Amino acid sequence: MTDDLLSGTCTPCRGGIPPLTQSEAERYLAQLPDWELVDDGARMQRRFRFGNFKDAMDFVVAVGQLAETQGHHPDIAFGWGWAQVSWQTRKINGLHENDFIMAAKTDHLLAA
Repeated sequence: MTDDLLSGTCTPCRGGIPPLTQSEAERYLAQLPDWELVDDGARMQRRFRFGNFKDAMDFVVAVGQLAETQGHHPDIAFGWGWAQVSWQTRKINGLHENDFIMAAKTDHLLAA
């Protein structure tokens, strides 16, 4: 099913729908073992490691470009040799399938 997430595209979320429950989020998360649920399941994040600052910065730029093409934007922090990416659908103050699609695509950027 990870391939399903990877091939998915984000659908516009206008709010007014409930976020995924903890158990629904955990089912998606099982496909993305390097990610973790935080804030009582309202957000997901992963920390990535790199050998230097430039590789971390290039990864952050690639995630930003991906976010722009999908219309879904993460919180990103980074420094020398690391980057942390956090996904959440702010309009519903929690997680949506879009967040898991973007996490799979983020992982794919690292593998590419």
